[in-house]
Amino acid sequence: MQTVERTNQLSLSVDEMLQDYRIACESRQASLAGRKEVFMGKAKFGIFGDGKEVAQLAMAKFFRPGDFRSGYYRDQTFMFAIGALTLQQYFAQLYAHTDVEQEPSTAGRAMNGHFGTRLLDDEGNWKRQTDTKNSSSDISPTGGQMPRLLGLAYASKLYRQNAELHQFDDFSINGNEIAYGTIGNASTSEGMFFEAINAAGVLQVPMLMSVWDDGYGISVPAHYQTTKGSISEILAGFQRNAPGEQGYEIYKVKGWDYAGLCEVYQNASSVCREEHVPVLVHVEEVTQPQGHSTSGSHERYKSQDRLAWESEFDCLKQMRIWLLQNGFATETDLDQIEAEAKEAVKVARVAAWNAFNEGIVAGHKDCVHLLENLSGSIEAHASEVAAIKEELEKTTVPIRSDAVKAARKALRYVRNEKTAAKRELVKWLETAQGENADRFNSYLYSQSEESALLVEEIKPEYTEDSPTVDAREVLQACFDAMLARDPRVFAIGEDVGKIGDVNQAFAGLQDKYGDLRVTDTGIRECTIIGQGIGAALRGLRPITEIQYLDYLLYAIQILSDDVACLQYRTKGGQKAPLIVRTRGHRLEGIWHSGSPMGMILHSLRGMHVLVPRNMTQAAGFYNTLLKSDEPALVIECLNGYRLKERIPANIGEFTVPLGQPEVLRAGTDITIVTYGSMCRIVMDAAEQLQEFGISAEVIDVQTLLPFDIHHTITDSIRKTNRVLFADEDVSGGATGFMMQKVVDEQEAWRWLDSKPQALSAHDHRPPYSSDGDYFSKPNAEDVFETVYAIMHEADPEAFPAIM
Repeated sequence: MQTVERTNQLSLSVDEMLQDYRIACESRQASLAGRKEVFMGKAKFGIFGDGKEVAQLAMAKFFRPGDFRSGYYRDQTFMFAIGALTLQQYFAQLYAHTDVEQEPSTAGRAMNGHFGTRLLDDEGNWKRQTDTKNSSSDISPTGGQMPRLLGLAYASKLYRQNAELHQFDDFSINGNEIAYGTIGNASTSEGMFFEAINAAGVLQVPMLMSVWDDGYGISVPAHYQTTKGSISEILAGFQRNAPGEQGYEIYKVKGWDYAGLCEVYQNASSVCREEHVPVLVHVEEVTQPQGHSTSGSHERYKSQDRLAWESEFDCLKQMRIWLLQNGFATETDLDQIEAEAKEAVKVARVAAWNAFNEGIVAGHKDCVHLLENLSGSIEAHASEVAAIKEELEKTTVPIRSDAVKAARKALRYVRNEKTAAKRELVKWLETAQGENADRFNSYLYSQSEESALLVEEIKPEYTEDSPTVDAREVLQACFDAMLARDPRVFAIGEDVGKIGDVNQAFAGLQDKYGDLRVTDTGIRECTIIGQGIGAALRGLRPITEIQYLDYLLYAIQILSDDVACLQYRTKGGQKAPLIVRTRGHRLEGIWHSGSPMGMILHSLRGMHVLVPRNMTQAAGFYNTLLKSDEPALVIECLNGYRLKERIPANIGEFTVPLGQPEVLRAGTDITIVTYGSMCRIVMDAAEQLQEFGISAEVIDVQTLLPFDIHHTITDSIRKTNRVLFADEDVSGGATGFMMQKVVDEQEAWRWLDSKPQALSAHDHRPPYSSDGDYFSKPNAEDVFETVYAIMHEADPEAFPAIM
């Protein structure tokens, strides 16, 4: 471990040092002004980067075009320093301005301090990353930046070591890019931090991790957070002993030491970039002058001695002293810089507020005017409408919803009117609702020409020579074709490499394509996903495997908080077309038979969730996804790999469309809706029902997100007038989801002659053994008896009770 003391040996010009001081002062003034704006009611919440300015300036000096940042919500000074954030944009985010030109990081969708650069153009196409300094989009969960950081660094390794990728110079120049990570000292207690640190050391990737250590996690001091109170001390065993050895370089430096910080980041960046060695920079003695956020004051939990120390060792104060002591500036020079910084922040703040407020005030005035016209054009309820108008008019700091609320309330009173004034208000409201849908609800999924929903269907083709094989060989042939076709495709996961995954779908492919393309990982689901997210952000096409669906719980947080909401939280500014492959449904036992579909559906909005009933359908989905720019989870049937299927002649080309169910069996008496492994059970039950005069139409939904976009299921119900939803999730899970989609959204209730029903598993996980499965999850007898009971209620004479 290297500790760098203060030194005057810097190859920096005076102008550069003074410009650094200017940026630091502007950033500090922005933090101070931001806090005041929150307390004045002009912003809802504030969290700021004060106290971290000098360390971030030093890091920014060695951040080059093509590099990536994966940080947390205190990195404003760094973003200013690399030219990826202006002062006006900073305040636009504080005010939640929804104009992407004014607030390019999130278009007002994330609270302040959440930064990111726009990696996509207006059509959703990749920009050239190697010409720009890049930042992945921040998320709030502490430590959540770590898995993605690992993937950003891993991409550099692939771009350097795989010669076939050298052609993609829009994304990398020979893998020379560093992934810079930042985190607060308390958040290093998160499991994701340790998992990512370990994985980066194993992989030997260019990840430069900075820990801003201010001694606290909100109010909780470091001795409650970290063994020995020091992250660098407990990670000392990661330090490599000699160049070429696996491990880290670890540095310690003071957060107020401008010269020492610059030297550390120069050394750290050099070894990281050139040798692809991960680096940890532990920045100690950092202060946080305004405390954690606007939600409280740090005077409540810091001692007077600590507060006095923080005042003395504030990094701006120490940088000023250093500049003066070394003769780089005079008191007058620095006073002028500080005054100019304060004025620059004021100008930016006012400009941002005016730009934010302009459109809102205009809409507010329009609505007031329309309400006034309405109240003057009616007799009944004119006073109620006038009162609504007056209340709206009194709002001094309006937001968009104020006018919309007023218009909607007023229209209740004039529901029987047919005046021109009412029509004008309705027109205004419809326009406002449409504009606000774009501001607040758009880009959950891709809106580009590469949307998965736009991929053209190509049917599988078979010849007389198409072999019948174990189903896993269908996937093997599909993955073989993918890897041969596109060098950007790679697969990682536990046991994926040497043995070709536990079910052999990648068998032999590591030998054929090398261990960079088909790769074993450690047991670390969260960062397997993170490797995929970061690599996908840099133009690669990863397939990341979670060995069993039950183990998705290890990764559900990062899937939900990061990749699933990426397009949404950047309003189409970033994308990560990650494919997550796993297997679930029926097998044996509590932890190898999972179907937690309700959890997945609720957590992963923004990802597609595909539930193929066999491996041919799965292969078609993989082909579809690789033609799209969206992330997806593919859940294969765990008990289907040894069943027999034919390999299509166009194994690498055929596609299965998303959101389009398939009718597996036509029928006239009842529609049974299901998916995955349940398809075989329901088909078995349908054959048995036919013996007793019941004709069941069986529909495989195929994808749960998106779900039946053409209302195929309702078309079936129009014919049968009865429906049963069946799956292996717990009660109220995916069956409840499907029922709501069909009966409510598709309005299938109009065609029902019997109560819609759901058949799900018991609310516990299945115990081990075949009997455990039979008595825990729906079986063919359950399906038969449930359907029969529905028919008995409809026609008890034709279908007398069984028991």
